[in-house]
Amino acid sequence: MLTLTSGAVQVIRTVTANPEMPPETGIRIESGIDGSDALRLSVAPAPEAGDQVVEAEGARVYLEQTVAQLLDDKTLDAQVDSQGDVAFTIAEGTEHPEA
Repeated sequence: MLTLTSGAVQVIRTVTANPEMPPETGIRIESGIDGSDALRLSVAPAPEAGDQVVEAEGARVYLEQTVAQLLDDKTLDAQVDSQGDVAFTIAEGTEHPEA
């Protein structure tokens, strides 16, 4: 199952902490539209049918079925740069930098 770093948990909780959104709001990762290896990440109010749900410390990630298989043994990390832009990265296994 996908593992979330503490940095990813913090960023996801910040991004989804809008009081106007449902409490189940999370980040959804799905396959790219054009069939490439790129993944699409978006804020989702709830999981879609068939999504795998990964939750850590109140941060929710919804994974499309094919993406869940692809990321099964990976780690999701996130960082915010000095301009406030968020960058998510996926690393092999559970070896990851602690934020």
